[in-house]
Amino acid sequence: MIPYSLLDLSPVPEGSTVRQALANTGALAKAAEAAGYNRYWLAEHHNMTGIASAATSVLIGHVAGLTHKMRIGSGGIMLPNHSPLVIAEQFGTLAELYPDRIDLGLGRAPGTDMMTMRALRRKADASDSFPEDVVELMGYLDDPQEGERIRAVPGTGTKVPVWILGSSTYGAQMAAYYGLPYAFASHFAPAELGNALRIYRHSFRPSKYLDKPHFMMAINTFAGDTDEEGAYLRSSMQQAFINLRTGRPGPLPRPVEDLEALVGPAALSIAEEALSVSAYGSRDSVMRKLAGFVARYQPDEVILTGHIHDPAARIRSFQIAADIMTELNGGQLAAE
Repeated sequence: MIPYSLLDLSPVPEGSTVRQALANTGALAKAAEAAGYNRYWLAEHHNMTGIASAATSVLIGHVAGLTHKMRIGSGGIMLPNHSPLVIAEQFGTLAELYPDRIDLGLGRAPGTDMMTMRALRRKADASDSFPEDVVELMGYLDDPQEGERIRAVPGTGTKVPVWILGSSTYGAQMAAYYGLPYAFASHFAPAELGNALRIYRHSFRPSKYLDKPHFMMAINTFAGDTDEEGAYLRSSMQQAFINLRTGRPGPLPRPVEDLEALVGPAALSIAEEALSVSAYGSRDSVMRKLAGFVARYQPDEVILTGHIHDPAARIRSFQIAADIMTELNGGQLAAE
């Protein structure tokens, strides 16, 4: 069985508000739990008017309070933006409030632009110490050691599961070396997916955290009644990606019928390549694509994502995807 999880950035649709985006996240999380999703992850981004999940640990606590059994976590926390001790305290607090339900996915990118990075008080070379910072953080979450002069309280002894996130082979090498689970950002950076997977599985060293590799791949999913509806829903995320790449980030655009006429063939080609790990269209089309990705890469888990302008259509798309994954798993819900 392949567990299926969900990645949500709390998108702010064009014409809507941050408050409504956060309410949309709460509604989606409840629907995801009912549909059998294994994890619900939220991601740290800053200074982006189209994303409402900047205070990730706060939002994780909110979502965990709205749900009952689904694991809630970060996909991820950009650790070089923070002190390892502070993150240990934040996630230790979450773990004490919601025992055995909290995940801590860690990335090393800033999750923003250079100017905002400086506003975060992050130094340009902060990512150079990422491995050491991860080890320090895991130490704070581990059992207390005699003679320790600094402890995360809350945090110590909670042993919150740590994941390494990545969009290149760097994260694969690091996750393998430390014996940690690894999640690859194939939903926007698929170029190194195959290489990262091979490196991670080939180089993995068993650890006290994990005895064998656990690889999760991200897949964009846009499911509707027809292929045309799925493509229409997908056009919002394609526009958002193009806007980000061209220095014009903003709220999640409304979907359009003819995207190429709006953005031009060159921009559309770039978006298609970057977002190629996508399953969209009717239920049958989405099933074929999801089954194909699973067969090709044989992930231990998949995490589905997809920015859809209409909150109701977004919930329905993830419900259809959950139904498909349940069928691919022989009728067994991932969270059972």
